[in-house]
Amino acid sequence: MKKVLIVEDSTMVMRIIKHVVKQSAVFTPLYAETLAEAKALIDTNPDIFAAMVDLSLPDAPDGEIVDYTLSLKIPTLVLTASFDTERRNILLAKGIVDYVTKEGRLSYVYACNLIHRLIKNENVHVLVVDDSSMSRKIVVNMMRLHRYPVLEAKNGIEAIKVLLNNPKIKMLITDYNMPEMDGFELVQKLRVKYVKSELVIIGISSEGDGHLTARFIKAGANDFIKKPFNHEEFFCRITHNVEQVEMIEQIRDATRRDYHTGIYNRYYFFEKGYEDWLAAQGNNTPVALAVIDLDNFRLVNEKFGNDAGDVVMQHVATRLDQSLDRFLVARTDGQEFYVLMVGLTNDKACSLLEHVNSVISNASVDWNGSKIAVSFSAGVANYSAQNGSEQCDEGGFDELVINAYQCLHRAKDAGGDMIIGDGGVADDVQE
Repeated sequence: MKKVLIVEDSTMVMRIIKHVVKQSAVFTPLYAETLAEAKALIDTNPDIFAAMVDLSLPDAPDGEIVDYTLSLKIPTLVLTASFDTERRNILLAKGIVDYVTKEGRLSYVYACNLIHRLIKNENVHVLVVDDSSMSRKIVVNMMRLHRYPVLEAKNGIEAIKVLLNNPKIKMLITDYNMPEMDGFELVQKLRVKYVKSELVIIGISSEGDGHLTARFIKAGANDFIKKPFNHEEFFCRITHNVEQVEMIEQIRDATRRDYHTGIYNRYYFFEKGYEDWLAAQGNNTPVALAVIDLDNFRLVNEKFGNDAGDVVMQHVATRLDQSLDRFLVARTDGQEFYVLMVGLTNDKACSLLEHVNSVISNASVDWNGSKIAVSFSAGVANYSAQNGSEQCDEGGFDELVINAYQCLHRAKDAGGDMIIGDGGVADDVQE
């Protein structure tokens, strides 16, 4: 976890902060009560991610701690006992992340949440589009202050090229008045490809009135912010839109997950698996599909109970997900799992599953003092077009699953605890 320096000389406040931090558990706190202690911690922890500091300390009564952390380019959030507009403006101009008044527990919850937001922002890539280098620099610096990775473009045409070359971009902030392609046209073109939950678009401009806001929203923007920016409003709007998209993604991801194990479910496997299989066929890339079934799982439930069976299922799911993390793994039904291994021939897929089965078999599950041995059987199939007929429709993918099941039945009939492949034509495909 990221290391965060927290400097506070009040025993009562520090106690509250420690309680809030413990509840969130999203970063590793390093506590200090003075500037001297903070410097010592920084000297021994050069990888500090951010700092949450009291503005007035016994050995730094005039905010010297803020100047020190900022000089080291550590994102700094200031805690203060009273609100002072002039002091706030001075600190924001220096480049602090935010200015939080100590008004009770919720203030410290807000501060900890903001640190968590900074951590998550490192994975939210942003593109800033503005023909004015000065205006673009202002927005870029503000976004980087909150740890967003930022790319730049001078106009709408350049922005589209940057987006196509950088699929990680999740947010676009665009000015209205630009040459070649203005903000409205850029938003309209992007909305043909990206829905609002895939790409957040924020319009900005110093021109116009409320009608400009309405035009941006109607064109497909998520939000609009008028220049010059108010620091708090700017980041509140940005954070609100980012978190809204993250919430949608969490809901979408939950529908893809198996309730008991947390790995992908059958529905998502067939949706994503078909796409990956189709792409692999188009690229002449080998693909192996495995159907895995736990051996003697019914006896586990009968002997130890359903709760033990759930623990065993979760244990196997975790091991499969970790061991096969570069492939698509799903729990599909009861004690069965599917794995789609793009890039592996039948022989290599079988060898890999043999190794995974050995790892799982050597790690028995503890249950109320008993050791529950676990193993699985698997059938592995490659391209479904084994007789020379290329099938690139859903029926071809379904046939691949059927072939894997046939191999699984052979493994079960032979006594289980083994991997059997179909040795299909994919073995002849060059990697």
